[in-house]
Amino acid sequence: MVFGLGRKSKKEQAAEPDESSASAESADSAGNGSEDADRRVTGPFDVSEISSRDGYVDLGALLIAPSEGLQLRLEVEEATQRVVAVTMDLNGSSLQLQAFAAPKTEGLWDEIREQIGQSVGSQGGQVEEVQGAFGTELVAKLPAGAPDGSQGYRVARFIGVDGPRWFLRGVLGGEAAMEREAAAPLESLFRRIVVIRGDSPMPPRDLLQLRLPKDASVSPPPGATEFKEPEFKGPERGPEITQIG
Repeated sequence: MVFGLGRKSKKEQAAEPDESSASAESADSAGNGSEDADRRVTGPFDVSEISSRDGYVDLGALLIAPSEGLQLRLEVEEATQRVVAVTMDLNGSSLQLQAFAAPKTEGLWDEIREQIGQSVGSQGGQVEEVQGAFGTELVAKLPAGAPDGSQGYRVARFIGVDGPRWFLRGVLGGEAAMEREAAAPLESLFRRIVVIRGDSPMPPRDLLQLRLPKDASVSPPPGATEFKEPEFKGPERGPEITQIG
């Protein structure tokens, strides 16, 4: 099994919203009990909530359900060579996934939304909070040059789910960021994700460790260049990408 790889430079890492703070407090934990009860039924799921790991693509902290036409990209931080995200490509749209450690009794999504908004605003972009399938979401627009030289915007949609001692963030790109119908297949896959938090103590906001499946080989395309997308986009994929399903 061969997975596509993308790499993030130090400059690109510095431009992203800060997700590595050693501590965090949720803006409001009211209603977390009912929200967690809903999540246990509709997903994404904690590993304790499934009966078997068979049939999933095992990426360490995340188990991904296969689907017809689905392609996966693992994103590697240049400085540390660690896998920091996985991106699902399907039908011309993308969904970038990252899972973080979280406090036992408080969620992170409220505060992280605020920080994403500040980061996008500092780059001349705009954000709007909307209600979606996973509760409160963020639609972000960042300035981007069009092929004809005119100035336009690149759109991304941020979704987040607080689980037991973990937080899962998804970033929808392409048509799925703008059209609910186009997003439906990736939203369905997002609901089927299983998060493996592990038992080791971790500061809130620390990334949960991702890795290649044990039976996968890595063959990044020779001469691949660094991607120059805004922080909410993954790298452009090269020719070495696995089709799942």
